Amino acid sequence: MNLTHFSNLSYLVASILFIVGLKQLGTPKTAVRGNILGAIGMLIAVLVTLLDQNILSYEWIAIGILIGSVFGVILAIKIQMTAMPQLVAVLNGFGGIASVLVAGSALQLSIPKYQYAVNYQEIISIVFSALVGGVTFSGSFIAFGKLQGFITEKAVRYSGDQIVKIIVGLICIGLGIFNVINPSEESIYWILSAVSLVLGILLVVPIGGADMPVVISLLNSYSGIAASATGFVLNNNVLIIAGSLVGASGIILTQIMCKAMNRSLTNVLFGGFGAFAEETKHDGDFYSGKVKSTSAEEVAMLLDIARTVVIVPGYGMAVAQAQHAVRDLYQLLTNKGIDVTFAIHPVAGRMPGHMNVLLAEADIPYDRLKEMDEVNGMFENVDVVIVNGANDVTNPLAKTDPKSPIAGMPILDVGLAKTVVVIKRSLSPGFAGVPNPLYIADNCLMLFGDGKKATQEMISALKES
Repeated sequence: MNLTHFSNLSYLVASILFIVGLKQLGTPKTAVRGNILGAIGMLIAVLVTLLDQNILSYEWIAIGILIGSVFGVILAIKIQMTAMPQLVAVLNGFGGIASVLVAGSALQLSIPKYQYAVNYQEIISIVFSALVGGVTFSGSFIAFGKLQGFITEKAVRYSGDQIVKIIVGLICIGLGIFNVINPSEESIYWILSAVSLVLGILLVVPIGGADMPVVISLLNSYSGIAASATGFVLNNNVLIIAGSLVGASGIILTQIMCKAMNRSLTNVLFGGFGAFAEETKHDGDFYSGKVKSTSAEEVAMLLDIARTVVIVPGYGMAVAQAQHAVRDLYQLLTNKGIDVTFAIHPVAGRMPGHMNVLLAEADIPYDRLKEMDEVNGMFENVDVVIVNGANDVTNPLAKTDPKSPIAGMPILDVGLAKTVVVIKRSLSPGFAGVPNPLYIADNCLMLFGDGKKATQEMISALKES
């Protein structure tokens, strides 16, 4: 068996591991195993690629592996679960810029050959890598800045912004066509890459913080598409397959997220969700005199006589790092014979699956996690719902106010339960910037405070009751 046959067979094994691993990532119970299989597949692909005789310097590769490994270990140890969406955005960006640099290097090496015959598959793939990779890099870092608070989470809109994006997009297409016709003009490639970076910024800046889960999954898809295009540049089968898997799964996830928000992808990208926050602010008397505040002791009394309880986790719970306290509350209630379920909204948190990962980290049983479609039919028969740091995903305005920024977004119908307890620091609005009428409903009690501390106080009060 020669090296080419061995490489292709190894790439086939790696691709199978990618596919099986991706399938197992679909459920929390097998997600860890799927992640390991994917990592093994990538290790095989990297090791086999290093057997290529055209590699010029193993020393630089070793240095890169060492630096990357050190940063990876530090991030794995230090990163907080609340910052995981930001990390994903950054990793998407690095994937995009890697595609731009690799394709640019391939172009530089191919220019002498293009003087005799142009390989159109190669040059078109190179140009496509520059366009998609550039947009992915700058767009991902803008998303990171919005999530981290370095850039305003509001949708930044200005007069004629859509026209500007169209013009810059057409410039990118024009430069790409010119580069395909004149592949020896290396400078055009780097100009195209720079303009693509600008386009990425223009595309993401007008999108509000409420849409960041959708944007992250879409940019993840872009990074896969860019990697797949780079695979065509390098004639590397495993890179084509891996990039295609990431691109396809990212698009599917994006569609799922849009469905969960009852919005089209076009509306997400060009509608500026969150841009209406200033227009929808209500006077200070919206909640005045209508909110019923409660205490941990009163909530404990309600829980003592409850038979069914649903806990709704939100980003506020993640910020407070309250998942382990919530797990303790779950165990205490279960020991009392109370049926406890967790209601998971698809866009709770700042990244798809954010709440599932947090709760799994706290060893909460997978079968207790119920998706929105399944749990909404249960609320009418629930004694107590505890909303821990969730806001927009429980806001009735999505159903009652067609002019609201969240109009039409499917929500968790917690208001149908006998009693709703909302744990929240204040009455401040969520990402959409609108008030939540749930907080002044007759069956709603507000337990003001940090998600972790309030949960621990409830546990203490339950133990004393």
